[in-house]
Amino acid sequence: MSYAVWFEKHAIKHKAVVAKLLSQGYEKAEIVEYFDFENMCEKEKDFCPLYKEHKKCHDMQKLNCYLCACPNFRFKDEGIAKREEKTQYSMCDIASKDGKQGVYGDAIHQDCSNCSIPHHKSYIKKHFNLDWKKIMKDCQI
Repeated sequence: MSYAVWFEKHAIKHKAVVAKLLSQGYEKAEIVEYFDFENMCEKEKDFCPLYKEHKKCHDMQKLNCYLCACPNFRFKDEGIAKREEKTQYSMCDIASKDGKQGVYGDAIHQDCSNCSIPHHKSYIKKHFNLDWKKIMKDCQI
């Protein structure tokens, strides 16, 4: 699945969960709390394939899934740049010290597995918008 296809599918799932919560009268803080990993595993099993295994994408105690994906992630399905015989498809816009570039055959992809920036409630609250795509607007280049 391409980045763009995943991005659009995820935006639809995110929007549906937020709409459900708004219809139940949830406010901003309650919505952010709802996206706590433990709660999402219990109540939104289809939101993430890792939930079925109760597996976290990042090794952190208090993982919040509101910003599944990161506003600092940049991708282009056609490729961002060529490096020798390899094509770079994604990168970190802030060059996080916890991220790295992974080489997979002739493809280079950003590996964010050691970076937890977008999964902290303080970061989510700072960048909060009910529309996930507005937060993520700069990701697709």
